[in-house]
Amino acid sequence: MSEQSRKLLIVEDDPGLLSQLKWCFEGYDVFAAEDRESAIAELRRHEPMVVLQDLGLPPKPDGVEEGLLTLQEILRLAPSTKVIVVTGHGDQENALRSVALGAYDFYQKPVDTDTLGLIVERAFNISELELENRKLHSRVHESPLDGIVAASEGMLAVCRMIEKVAPTDVTALLLGESGTGKELLARALHRLSPRADNKFIAINCAAIPENLLESELFGHEKGAFTGAHKQTLGKVELANGGTLFLDEIGDMPLALQAKMLRFLQERVIERVGGREEISVDVRVVCATNQIPEELIKQGAFREDLYYRVSEITVNIPPFRDREEGRLILARNLLHKYCKSQGKAINGFSDDAVQAIESYTWPGNVRELENKIKGAVIMADGKLVTAADLGIVAGEVEEESLNLRAVRQRAESKAIRVALTRSYGNISKAAELLGITRPTLYDLLNKYGMSADGYSKKAAGQ
Repeated sequence: MSEQSRKLLIVEDDPGLLSQLKWCFEGYDVFAAEDRESAIAELRRHEPMVVLQDLGLPPKPDGVEEGLLTLQEILRLAPSTKVIVVTGHGDQENALRSVALGAYDFYQKPVDTDTLGLIVERAFNISELELENRKLHSRVHESPLDGIVAASEGMLAVCRMIEKVAPTDVTALLLGESGTGKELLARALHRLSPRADNKFIAINCAAIPENLLESELFGHEKGAFTGAHKQTLGKVELANGGTLFLDEIGDMPLALQAKMLRFLQERVIERVGGREEISVDVRVVCATNQIPEELIKQGAFREDLYYRVSEITVNIPPFRDREEGRLILARNLLHKYCKSQGKAINGFSDDAVQAIESYTWPGNVRELENKIKGAVIMADGKLVTAADLGIVAGEVEEESLNLRAVRQRAESKAIRVALTRSYGNISKAAELLGITRPTLYDLLNKYGMSADGYSKKAAGQ
């Protein structure tokens, strides 16, 4: 069983009983909480597979309503979690109420640790089987957008656009800073297209010397230049029937831009040193980390080529603007590299979580990936720390103290959290925020936000 599946959260406000339970379950990775608020915080932070929860919780430990509300919130946030409720002696009614609300099982006090241990172990075993079934199902029904974490509104919009554009043959231009995942999205465009069974060929226009780039793209004939000992096909021909990805097209030399324009207009090429026109059937996807309009003003990029390659333009938000998705992506990458490096790491420490959420990430997703890969290799404990990530306190973004900016930042964040928790249901989100539906609509307009990307369907549930 994996380390992830051995996480146990105990929700108990009795210090004596909590200590006894911790001792009883010392073979698990145990986390503790004493009330609903701390239980939800631990659930979000550690994502336990099993929760052992007392129904009598503060502020009314003699009743069960707070415990039942905690149970409901846990299952709403993590439906696959196995919750075992602990009730008072003879409290059969509330035990059955808990099961009806979705609890996996119940146990009545006084606690017999041997019996309770069997119930907890069985819950873990079932969780493990369910997890394996989900993995198998995922492999069978693998999505072309797998690997793209779209937990923020901006990335959800990008993914929806990719899905709409992919079935067509239009030339797409992906705009985004270095490290934002442009090639990953280009590959998704290919896999979602009718050309998915054919080749995806990528070439970085900035990485190849100017005198070699034309030959790399269009190929060359034998004897075309010194060292051309045989006929060689270029990337365009190799991609015939499939997709050609031109990364960093903003760095393409001006002299070559004219030939690229002709190819895009007529879908024919001539190899270097050749005179034969060769027809090709290729879908073209381009990308750049520069601003095309500025390149045009500087005379570094042809305006007619820009309009040809940007039939559809996809703007990819930088990682610093994907607040909601940072920790989700970080956890996905942690799992990926723990598996590849054979390391058993349970998650991130509190200071690592704070660092991930506060750091400016100038290198975007690529920087996050590199830091997590390095942290997995260097970490000595069961949790990745901020030090393992190589992020020091001075590198964490210092937020503005302007009261208006602070208020707006907190307000927009609260709205995003409420929409996430309610899966985009406006009425429920407004209730969570303590405001009316019209007020919430006004705030959504104010911040240019929409509830569309928060539905269960958009979240892949």
